[in-house]
Amino acid sequence: MPETIDGAALLAEVEAFHRRFNVFPREGAYVAVALWDAHAHLLDAFDSTPRIAFLSPEPGSGKSRALEVVETLVPRPMLAVNARAAALFRSVSDPSGRPTILYDEIDTVFGPKAGDNEELRGFLNAGHRRSGVTYRCVGDGGNQTVVEFPSYSAVAVAGLGGLPDTITTRSVIIRMRRRARNEKVEPFRARLHEAEGNKLRDRLAQWAEQVRGDIAGRWPDMPDGVTDRAADVWEPLLAVADAAGGDWPERSRAACVELVNAARADDKGSIGIRLLTDLRDHVLVGIDRLPTVAILDRLCALEEAPWADMAGRPLDSRGLAKMLGEYMTTDNTPVKARNIKAAGAVLKGYYAADLHDAWERYCPPPLLRAATSATSATPQVSSPETVAADLIFSAT
Repeated sequence: MPETIDGAALLAEVEAFHRRFNVFPREGAYVAVALWDAHAHLLDAFDSTPRIAFLSPEPGSGKSRALEVVETLVPRPMLAVNARAAALFRSVSDPSGRPTILYDEIDTVFGPKAGDNEELRGFLNAGHRRSGVTYRCVGDGGNQTVVEFPSYSAVAVAGLGGLPDTITTRSVIIRMRRRARNEKVEPFRARLHEAEGNKLRDRLAQWAEQVRGDIAGRWPDMPDGVTDRAADVWEPLLAVADAAGGDWPERSRAACVELVNAARADDKGSIGIRLLTDLRDHVLVGIDRLPTVAILDRLCALEEAPWADMAGRPLDSRGLAKMLGEYMTTDNTPVKARNIKAAGAVLKGYYAADLHDAWERYCPPPLLRAATSATSATPQVSSPETVAADLIFSAT
């Protein structure tokens, strides 16, 4: 009779194996990577598979090492560097078994100097869903037929910089950093440690067969605020954690909130969405209207925001009007500046009520916490006119 494996204990061993060789920037990353390793053995139990992406701004941050460790733990690893989409979708269609694709140096494909690579982007996007396929013409000359190639596969990537939004939103993002002097890891030696990882891999495969039927019927509860694409990304990982038991259900949800929050903080979206989000979270907090001059003053004062240097000049009233005019109010009319009475004068400005519809439709949810620094910085006054007047005078 096959050995019954304790899933919680096994995932703890996988996490400990990563900790020996990897320094991740967040505690939640160790949890996510261990769950991702396990989920790769259970792809057919899920409707989708999240990509996991090790990204950093500089070389030497441990991205490739993270992939090397993952390689020892997942089924049929296929290390790809500069691999073309055609090679990848044919590998996924291999009747002998679906590979786990480990794509290093992904920045050479999607980086600023690489140009667009729509074929590979399409493969990675389609392969996120179990129903995903890639269509290609096969044959010679006029004797060609359209063939459907399955694209569903687990994919881990590593690279410098960022990824296209369509891939980022399907990924667990781990932003790597160079190790500090006080951060020590054990040197990874393939001849010594690959066999250790492979033993864990084999036990993960055995445990996967043990829980496959149970996991296929699971619909894990999501933490509050994790919805839509983020929920799709984390559903397989939370299902693995729930099947393992122990403290993994609780730790997995804490990791989910931690990493989703981090992704939202990093994701600025388009410049228009960035403007809407900054207006919601930093400018019109607790205020129902504000003159344009005060809005521009607050926007340009935001650190790490683009508004003070838009192609060499700060954002002005005309630029603000043009950007906000692309969005609609609740009444389905373009957002426009309206008259605001302040300090005995009438000035043009914007009303929060006119932006509510755009905030709901386009902005990412606020970070999963109750308070922000912007709230504590908002003047507490009795009327919006007083706020407007104070901000006018402070801006002039």
